[in-house]
Amino acid sequence: MQNPTELPPETNPDQDDQTMEIDLSSTTTLDLTSFQLHDLDSVELPSNLTELDLTANRLSKLDPRIANLINLRKLSFRQNLIDDAAIDPISHWDSLSGLEELVLRDNKLMKVPDVSIFKKLLVFDVSFNEITSLHGMSKVSSTLKELYVSKNEVTKMEEIDHLHELQILELGSNKLRVMENLQNFINLQELWLGRNRIKAMNLCGLKCIKKISLQSNRLTSMTGLEDCIALEEIYLSHNGIAKMEGLSTLVNLRVLDVSSNKLTSVNDIQNLTRLEDLWLNDNQIESLENIADAVSGSREKLTTIYLENNPCAKSPNYQATLRQISVFCNHETRVPKAFLNSGRVMMVRLAKSWGVD
Repeated sequence: MQNPTELPPETNPDQDDQTMEIDLSSTTTLDLTSFQLHDLDSVELPSNLTELDLTANRLSKLDPRIANLINLRKLSFRQNLIDDAAIDPISHWDSLSGLEELVLRDNKLMKVPDVSIFKKLLVFDVSFNEITSLHGMSKVSSTLKELYVSKNEVTKMEEIDHLHELQILELGSNKLRVMENLQNFINLQELWLGRNRIKAMNLCGLKCIKKISLQSNRLTSMTGLEDCIALEEIYLSHNGIAKMEGLSTLVNLRVLDVSSNKLTSVNDIQNLTRLEDLWLNDNQIESLENIADAVSGSREKLTTIYLENNPCAKSPNYQATLRQISVFCNHETRVPKAFLNSGRVMMVRLAKSWGVD
């Protein structure tokens, strides 16, 4: 038996103190998120890094050692204190020409930085800055697939028409008034333009686009969607749209959100056999009389109808009509009693997992 007064080997005071060192020589990913670092002086940067994440620190300048990371593919400075002068050196870091993802989101930039040396760039994010113009985007590699410039002060869609490979374009929360220069985006799948000042849709017949958001703009018409036959999700809430139109050709549509508009009736969705979610709340729909016919084409797929805050919601037959719609859409499912007895029917969900009451 060991003598209880004898210290175990690892704590024997006779042994020399040893400092444990971590071997970073084989590390390829370094995540320093939320370390609140003011600089990287105390950080070792392994030469074979492929990913460096510096999100949520207090960096106001670039560490020149990063320029030597020739294998780097992903670099994030998200949520720091980097301004235009601080980011400027990156335009001369030729050794990083293989970079594929650069994130400068949530900093203090006032212009698009020069990233022309990154010939293989796939993702570029400068959202949540103070950028007033897209000047400089013409230098971004045409290999780009995802561009994020949301929550800035951009007033015009420009210098981006060379980005033929673009799949995601995010320009929400800016000061855009016109949709333009989209004709070359033949591979675009997602377009996010919410919280701008756009009055009309101009999608140039984009054939591949699957998701579009124009929430909180100044639209008064849905015209412009007709040729975008691959569309699966449309978000048009908080506009001034008075009529549902241009939807009958969108046979792949799964989600349609036209809440908070000026609609008085439900139209042009009979052909949407894949429709799953239909958001119609906060409009001016007077009657539920034709709702069942309107959703007849999607009776096999529809899972959600939301009609609150319409005049029709005050009808004494409101709950009974919703129950009829739910049974019509799915004979195996009814609206749960919890919804019907709550005093306020928030939505009709027709999930098969509920079964029959």
